Amino acid sequence: MNGWQTLFYKEVLRFWKVGFQTVAAPVITAILYMMIFGHVLEGSAKVYGQVNYTAFLLPGLVMMSVLQNAFANSSSSLIQSKIMGNLVFLLLTPLSHRAWFFAYVGSSVVRGLAVGAGVMAVTWWYAQPSLVAPLWILVFGFMGAALLGALGLIAGLWAEKFDQMAAFQNFIIMPMTFLSGVFYSIHSLPDFWQTVSHLNPFFYMIDGFRYGFFGVSDVSPWMSLGLVGGALMAVSALALHLLRTGYKIRH
Repeated sequence: MNGWQTLFYKEVLRFWKVGFQTVAAPVITAILYMMIFGHVLEGSAKVYGQVNYTAFLLPGLVMMSVLQNAFANSSSSLIQSKIMGNLVFLLLTPLSHRAWFFAYVGSSVVRGLAVGAGVMAVTWWYAQPSLVAPLWILVFGFMGAALLGALGLIAGLWAEKFDQMAAFQNFIIMPMTFLSGVFYSIHSLPDFWQTVSHLNPFFYMIDGFRYGFFGVSDVSPWMSLGLVGGALMAVSALALHLLRTGYKIRH
């Protein structure tokens, strides 16, 4: 293996060694969401015409799990290495900033998609939604995981202690994830909150991902693809710039 592949392997091994915490625990959390919301709202909430609520909920939970765990992977790895002091061993290597980026973001994609696949596997029997356009599912799943992996890389570079990272996750990532249409269609919201939802990039990731299951969505999947792709390029460019300049890791 070359440099970035070795770092990528190390990062995958890092979360896989504690797989019950990093993969199994989010799957169990998604099952609880499915059981609670599906049971309470199944008879009263209708979306997309004939689609039942539990089937509608499943893709949202899968994508929410992908996004949250992709972010957690790169951000937690960097902040732990910075605080424990072992990041210096990476700085001594001849790895380029691009190698760092592909290794950290790549491992985040692996973890995010692994958790998403686990959530889908254990919740499928609840609803068994159709797969109208599988390619859209794969595209938005990959792009969403890569975007949040790159964002986690930025957060890990910025944070200098665990409470800063917790604030980033609790006040930015969690609200944007939960207010992105995971549990509802935005057309059920008042006009003001529909407008707010359209300003949330997480909404387009989840709406485009859901389109792959049902063939219908709140906005055009092409519009979602363009916005998510633009956000991915912008966040990736910023992460690469911070790595190249050694932001908060080289003194």
